[in-house]
Amino acid sequence: MLNKDELERYSRQIMLFGEEGQDRLKTSTVFIAGAGGLGCPVALYLAAAGVGHLRIADRDIVEQTNLNRQVLHWETDIGREKVLSVEEKLHDINPHIEIETFHVTIDDSNVSNLVDDADIIVDAMDNYHARYLLNMVAHEKGIPLIHGAIRGFDGQAMTIVPGKSACFNCLFPSPPPEEVFPVVGVTPGIIAMIQVNETIKCLLRTGEILTDKLLIWNGLCSEMECMKVSKRCDCEVCGTDIELKEKLP
Repeated sequence: MLNKDELERYSRQIMLFGEEGQDRLKTSTVFIAGAGGLGCPVALYLAAAGVGHLRIADRDIVEQTNLNRQVLHWETDIGREKVLSVEEKLHDINPHIEIETFHVTIDDSNVSNLVDDADIIVDAMDNYHARYLLNMVAHEKGIPLIHGAIRGFDGQAMTIVPGKSACFNCLFPSPPPEEVFPVVGVTPGIIAMIQVNETIKCLLRTGEILTDKLLIWNGLCSEMECMKVSKRCDCEVCGTDIELKEKLP
């Protein structure tokens, strides 16, 4: 049940989807993989929206080179664990939510336990190895996965519903070469907002989500387009599915 403070805090959202919808956000759990350029604004806006339980994992500490885009990390946070920096800010933004943080590298040994029984997984990573792991665990647990990635002025986003839509491996059967890529700070902000919007729609079971299509943002032209994506029968993750119990948030 929403208390008096929450009813006032979320009053403009309750005008859209009612107390029942707001309560659904409050009782939902979202796992955010990464507390950097994408993860910071994702966490900030999910917290502000009242998603009741956020689980955030990141292995890094705050560096000065992060500060042009990772908006929850400030000059005074340099040298701190990113997850601690984020947790502190989120508690100030919304004291009504619960936050769990994990200062770890997401790998084969812990990804399933980190995701646990989350309703949604948000991919806010900067490497493909972790993305493949998130895609695999999303498939195994039947949990929707919201993918996002950025480079320079460009970005992309996609929503994956196991058992229903094409998965991350369908679109990217092999990883691109690893690199340290350039990025302007607004790009992860734009893609993160799309990821948050997708997350909220999934949790509320409303609207049309980005399944079987990749949204592509071209910042230099200020244009968005959607590329159709098809499930691949030879996909090593989802290609051999016959039945998969789909977990809806």
